[in-house]
Amino acid sequence: MLKIYKSLESGPLEELNLKTLERGAWINIVAPTPYELKVVSNLTEVEPDFLRSALDNEERSHIDVEDNSIMVLTNLPVMHGPEMYDTLPLAIILTTDYIITVCLADTPVLSEFNQQTSNAFRTYKKTRFLLQLLYKSATYYLRYLRQIDKLSDEIEIKLRDSLQNREILRLLELQKALTYFNASLRSNAAVLDKLMRIRSNHNVQNIIKVYEEDEDLLEDVIIENKQAREMGDMYSTILSRMADTFSSIMSNNLNLVMRFLTAVTIILAIPTAISGFFGMNVSIPFADSPLGFFYVSLIAIVMAVGCAILLWRKNMF
Repeated sequence: MLKIYKSLESGPLEELNLKTLERGAWINIVAPTPYELKVVSNLTEVEPDFLRSALDNEERSHIDVEDNSIMVLTNLPVMHGPEMYDTLPLAIILTTDYIITVCLADTPVLSEFNQQTSNAFRTYKKTRFLLQLLYKSATYYLRYLRQIDKLSDEIEIKLRDSLQNREILRLLELQKALTYFNASLRSNAAVLDKLMRIRSNHNVQNIIKVYEEDEDLLEDVIIENKQAREMGDMYSTILSRMADTFSSIMSNNLNLVMRFLTAVTIILAIPTAISGFFGMNVSIPFADSPLGFFYVSLIAIVMAVGCAILLWRKNMF
């Protein structure tokens, strides 16, 4: 899907197409076809590798600079389900005339920039628009991290009452999400550091023009990303310790069950042994007594009860 927008001076977005493409437009490419990439590359004179860089799920965040364009590849947080979090690469390409975004899917970060929010950004202010995209990405990391924290609290309460496989698997899913988030936030931090350095590079000042407001916004992006990293590390540590704790609880519960079953086996073995002794084909007590079965049963019960009391005092139950 390929959409082209340009901010009007009055605020709203004007939707364009490839034939009416104008300077200062935002070209948003989602799940592109090879034809769309080729057409955009020819019209904007952007390296095809720049446009294809976001099509690899495993691509890490980085910045590439060419003579007439800069590509900032960052990782965005996404939700694939109520408790399934992941990251997707987003390529943001700045040229002297356009800003281009390429992503494998339509993410909430990109969806935030629409007609309803058009007064908050301008497509022809490319550097500020770039920083606004990065800032929005950092805020979504924070939002999803808070959701993960609430879900982990909910899982912890349920695990206190019942150690079910479903809750353990939910905990594992959240740990996996935090691993993805922490890796992406670290690589995004490296991108922001490099962006801080290259903004003063004279060779790219015709593409990236940083004004005083942009400096403040860049600092806000760095602060938000740092906060998200710290939260991600903290929640990851908490979930890891929680998993270790409940693993120990499960092992302890298993030991308790095994101890109980061992005690029951010992108690049941006493009547079995006594009945075996009195079932031998030799002379035994009570063989000629009509109450012999009653006496043997009484002996077995008394000995089993005595053994049960002894085991109970030894905390075997």
